[in-house]
Amino acid sequence: MIRYIKDYYNQSNKLLLLLISLFTALLVFINYYFGLDEAVRKNNFPVKLLCWLLVFAVSFIIPYIITSFFNAGLPFRDKAFIGFLLIAVLLFSFKISVDFSFRFSADPEWNNYWNHIIYWPFLLLLLAPMLILLWRSYHPYQPFYGFKIKGINWKPYWLMLLIMIPLILLASTQADFQEVYPKIQSIEGLMNNIHLQWWHKLLYELSYGTDFITIEFFFRGFLVLAFVKWAGKDAILPMACFYCSIHFGKPMGECISSYFGGILLGIVVYNTRSVFGGLMVHLGIAWMMELAGWVFF
Repeated sequence: MIRYIKDYYNQSNKLLLLLISLFTALLVFINYYFGLDEAVRKNNFPVKLLCWLLVFAVSFIIPYIITSFFNAGLPFRDKAFIGFLLIAVLLFSFKISVDFSFRFSADPEWNNYWNHIIYWPFLLLLLAPMLILLWRSYHPYQPFYGFKIKGINWKPYWLMLLIMIPLILLASTQADFQEVYPKIQSIEGLMNNIHLQWWHKLLYELSYGTDFITIEFFFRGFLVLAFVKWAGKDAILPMACFYCSIHFGKPMGECISSYFGGILLGIVVYNTRSVFGGLMVHLGIAWMMELAGWVFF
């Protein structure tokens, strides 16, 4: 894995890396200084969808435009390439904007809880067929966007999780971390108004975990392995910038680190052609953050 990182750095254009990193930093500054994420989330579905379309188009397409000055092989006249750029932005804008409310009982608080339980698995089931359709139509010669488990060496991923433990413990002492984690506390009034047993909380954490399956297959599988055809290793930086932008509602430290984490996981997927190692790390970190949140809750 260290070799993967060294090879990527040695083979990358340092100016391109600097420019996209500075562009990402500018987006992070704009979001946290002007409260962009907060303003967007207050709106109804059509407005939210349009706003996220704009944000994600800026964070994904502009890095590709910057990359095109260094990689003359990027086919901006290729309709399939342009189509994939737009589809990627549209799919995740819809994913992050969509909301629904099903009635399970007469108690609105329990309805609220069960709607949260089905929310993340529903989004996975919604996006998966669309990605499968794109794969079958344009990339059937490769495994489904990183859906490859054979030959993976799991030891480096366990090591990465061990390295993250002290960092998560340090982050968990910060006020902005404690305001967000555990995620279940974001369900307004739920913790106070109904009695949640241990299995309710466990079910919530399992449901929350399915969101990381969606994210890994979308960002590392789709946005790297589908775009390798056109961009090669240069598909990693635009994906990392896009990935950073979906963390605008999280604590700033988590948002900033997501950019570097996105690059790291992108490098791993680019070399292994599998998302499962990255999924293990991402899911492991998410659940460790949840555990730390419960300890300080």
